Amino acid sequence: MHEHARRLATIVVHAGERAAPLTATPTTTPIYTSATYVYPTLAALDAAFADGDGYVYTRHGNPTVAALEAAVTAVEGGVGAIACASGMAALHAAILAAGTPRGETGPQPRGILIARDIYGSTAVLVRELFAAHGVPVAAVDMGDLAAVAAACAELHPDVIIAEQLSNPLLRVIDVAGLARVARTAGARLIIDNTIATPLLQQPLALGADLVVHSATKYLSGHGDAAGGVVVARSGLVRDTLVRQSRLIGASLGPFEAQQILRGLKTLALRLERQCANAAQVAHWLAAQPAVTRVIYPGLATHPQHALADVAFGGRFGALVTFDLADRSRMALERWFDGLRMIVPGTTLGDVFTLASAPAVASHRELSVAQRAERGIGETTIRLSLGIEAVEDIIDDLADALQRAGDGSTTGEA
Repeated sequence: MHEHARRLATIVVHAGERAAPLTATPTTTPIYTSATYVYPTLAALDAAFADGDGYVYTRHGNPTVAALEAAVTAVEGGVGAIACASGMAALHAAILAAGTPRGETGPQPRGILIARDIYGSTAVLVRELFAAHGVPVAAVDMGDLAAVAAACAELHPDVIIAEQLSNPLLRVIDVAGLARVARTAGARLIIDNTIATPLLQQPLALGADLVVHSATKYLSGHGDAAGGVVVARSGLVRDTLVRQSRLIGASLGPFEAQQILRGLKTLALRLERQCANAAQVAHWLAAQPAVTRVIYPGLATHPQHALADVAFGGRFGALVTFDLADRSRMALERWFDGLRMIVPGTTLGDVFTLASAPAVASHRELSVAQRAERGIGETTIRLSLGIEAVEDIIDDLADALQRAGDGSTTGEA
């Protein structure tokens, strides 16, 4: 049969599309922007839907996103992962999957036990999306395993959530011990490994059921992509994650997936420099009269220093938290306004050094008394060390401390 000649309006729509697959393999993962995919026959499309492995619709899966999921699965030592549009979306997906009985699509968890000093937005998520709908929620010091066991006996949680290196007080937890308590209680353990990263510790190998990352931070590392990843230790939980994520639809976009995947390739190099910078800065700050408290797991004054030394193999992360001796709001403002190189920002894990004030940013919804109860002062500052020359970082800190003390906000850039 003679094929009709197509009109120009049709040609401009279809020309160049659906070319034959490449016979060569690209050295880097391409960005696949297609919302849907074409199969040669209806039977082939039916089979792709049936086995769940083929690409049919971007909410169900995307090749670029799948490459990132495979990469993070490999570095965390899991069996599978899902990537989401943000770290909070990833955490929400992890809670739903962990609280679903036997890996089936089921009701919300019967109870959630969280760390007392958990990231502020995590506490709000649990309170507003779970506790407000009747799910019992309790908080406990995850560093006290006896207290965790007692809380489990009272709450009977399905889900336990903790951070390895909490934000901003950098508390270290015994993941293996916590996993034993969770198993005894019949709960699944979620570890937020954003700050520690898999290069310091792989929680799945220690018994955690799920690991969550805000991939916006160290995995991406360049401040230009937002995303989250959940990695599962068992196939049962992985399958639940996949099913539920397709229903919720909080999918990561292919552009962000490619940026995070690219950033992941230099994680080991970046983190080595960042940890080294953090160690030097922490020791320098500890010697400054304008600073009262320095929190860093690498310092002997840190309450979990010995645990961190064993857990992380001699590296202690890239965050340092400290308090100004002058506890006035004016001193805090002078310090931040006196920065010339360090970036005042509300994130962490980037290649440049960032500074944040929890009282103003991450914990602003808490009262002064509530922050004090958690160990967060009004002039507490969190530093996320970048990869700059450490001498330049220290010079900027010294200048800012001087300005905080003398009231000056001027100086050379």
